Amino acid sequence: MNSASSKSKVNVAVVGLGFMGVTHIRAYQQTPAAHLAAVCDAVRLPVNGILPGVQGNITGSGDLDLGRDIKVFTRLDDVLADPSIDLVDLCTPTPLHPEQAIACLKAGKQVLCEKPLARTSASAREILKVAQAAPGFLMPAMCLRFWPGWSWLKEVVQNQTYGKVLVARFRRVSEMPGWSKQGTYKGGGTDLGGALFDLHIHDTDFAQFLFGKPEKVFATGVMDSHGAINHVVGQYLYSGGPTVHAEGSWLLTKGFNMAYTLHCERATLDYDLARGADAMMVTEEGKAPATVKYDLADGYLGEIRYAVECAQTGKAPQVVTCADGVGALEICEAEEQSIRTGTVVPVR
Repeated sequence: MNSASSKSKVNVAVVGLGFMGVTHIRAYQQTPAAHLAAVCDAVRLPVNGILPGVQGNITGSGDLDLGRDIKVFTRLDDVLADPSIDLVDLCTPTPLHPEQAIACLKAGKQVLCEKPLARTSASAREILKVAQAAPGFLMPAMCLRFWPGWSWLKEVVQNQTYGKVLVARFRRVSEMPGWSKQGTYKGGGTDLGGALFDLHIHDTDFAQFLFGKPEKVFATGVMDSHGAINHVVGQYLYSGGPTVHAEGSWLLTKGFNMAYTLHCERATLDYDLARGADAMMVTEEGKAPATVKYDLADGYLGEIRYAVECAQTGKAPQVVTCADGVGALEICEAEEQSIRTGTVVPVR
C-alpha cells in the first residue's frame, strides 16, 4: 500500500462540490494532518478561492474560503494525473462511483468514497475486487460509525457493558432531498434507489457494524410512481437475537431526525437528535436517566480524520472497509426484494 507517512500532511482532492463535498471540505479544514490541495467539479467551482455554501439534511454551510492557491479541476483524470495528490475524496452522485473509484485505485490513490459505494452490490463487488489488488485503500464514507452517540455503541455491544442487547431500533427520517425534488435524477431518485439506498443504508450499515450481517430480512415500504422506495421499515433476522429493526423515510414533511433505542439487559440506551445537547441518554436499572456528552459535533470530522490518518500511516482502514460497503448494499437489496415480493429474503 502506498503511504504518505513521509509527508507532514496528506494532500487531499475533493471531487464533487455539492453538500457532501462542502461538508467534507469543512472537516479537512479542521484536520491538522490534511492539506486540501485540490477540488474538482464539472460545474460548481470556487471563484477566487471562495466556494458558495449549500444546505443539507443536518446542517448547512456558509461560503468557504479555500484559498487562492488551491488547484481547481473540472475532470477527474486531471486530478489523478497530479502526483502530489495522496487521497481522493469522491463526493459525486452514486452512479458515478464505480468508474471513478476504480480509476482512482488504478492510479495508485487512497480513496474515500461517499455512500452508497455503488447502486448495486454487483458494481460494489467490482470496486472491491480492484481495491484488493490496488496499492492504495478504498474506505466507504459510512459516517455513522464515527458519529457522537453512535460510535461508542460498538464497544458497548462487544463488551456487553449493560448486558446483552435484546432489542435495537433505528430511525432516520427526512424530507425529500432537494436534488430529488428538483429532478436532478430521473424518477425522483430511482437512479440512487430512493430513500432505501440513499438514506436508510446508514442504519443498515450500522446494524451490520454492531451485530454483523443478518441471515434474513423482512421489509415493507412505500414506493413512488417511478418505483423508488422512499419509506422502508426493515426487520433484520438473527438466529438467537437480538431483535433489530430500522425505519428510513423521505416522507417527512419538513426537516430531519435520526434516533435509536437499544434495550439491554441492564439499561436502555436512547438517542434522539431532536433533544440537541441531551441527544444521548442512558437509563440504568435503579438510576435516573443520564446524559452522555461528546466532544465532536458530528461524525464527518471523525470520519475524515480517520481516513487521513490511514492515508498518512499507510494502514488500511479497519473501522469501515470496502467489504463493509458491499455488505450494506447486499442487505439493502434483500430489503428491496422483500418489499417488492412481500416475503422474507435471505441476505447474500
